[in-house]
Amino acid sequence: MDYTQITYHRDGALGVVTMNRPDKLNAWTPRMAEEMAHAFEVANADADVSCIVLTGEGRGFCAGADMDETFKSRLDGVDPGKDTAGGSGGLPAGLDWIGLVRSSKPMIAAVNGPAVGIGVTQILPFDVIVAAEQAKFGLVFVKVGIVPELASSHFAIARMGFGKTSEMMLSGKLYTGAEVAEFGLANYAVPAEQLWDKVREVAEMFEANPQPMMRMTKELLSQNMAEHDMALVQRRETDALKECWTTPEHHEAVDAFLNKRDPDFKAAALRSKSAAE
Repeated sequence: MDYTQITYHRDGALGVVTMNRPDKLNAWTPRMAEEMAHAFEVANADADVSCIVLTGEGRGFCAGADMDETFKSRLDGVDPGKDTAGGSGGLPAGLDWIGLVRSSKPMIAAVNGPAVGIGVTQILPFDVIVAAEQAKFGLVFVKVGIVPELASSHFAIARMGFGKTSEMMLSGKLYTGAEVAEFGLANYAVPAEQLWDKVREVAEMFEANPQPMMRMTKELLSQNMAEHDMALVQRRETDALKECWTTPEHHEAVDAFLNKRDPDFKAAALRSKSAAE
């Protein structure tokens, strides 16, 4: 895919996706969503990428949906993307944003500036959100005469509880990165000049861990965070655990522990793949 509204590059073990419409504070379009999804898949397929980071070019992160290219276009009778009326939350039909994010390698949002509307909701299912302290966050849907999307009425409550979610969504007020970190929406809020240092620090926590187990853990968290049937929760965990027991990563971890050395999960997976071939 030719990227016209994002850029993608490798920064060490990071796959960095940057929304790239700085003249519009990276306002969201269905095309941008398609390009981001493609870049996520590229990063997921790259064995040298351990973590995916999403950020914005210039002084904005994502100022919400482009009013002219999405809402006005739809009101004029022109679908702003590929069958967005048939998709979820205004996305092109067939693009499962939540499913992609929750099945991907660890994902970090580096919120460098204003994040409004879908600029926030698209990152709520990410694993970690790192915000510049003075970045502005707003769940402003009521002010545009619409309601939240992308399962944000689930993920926002999961992150910060019913009370703060209700306040943010019903007021449409803007809050700073420091405030939303206190609420629990963001994991960390740091001075703007320290944003990438914090992102790299967080990414390093994931880098040495086995990718299959991190992605399986993400799946369990997605399935179980609102599950009330504890027997079902345990069955899911047990099924995943049994699968782990058969993997080269688990064997490598046990052998490394017993031999008092650091595990090399990537090398173990490659050895297993070569042996199978």
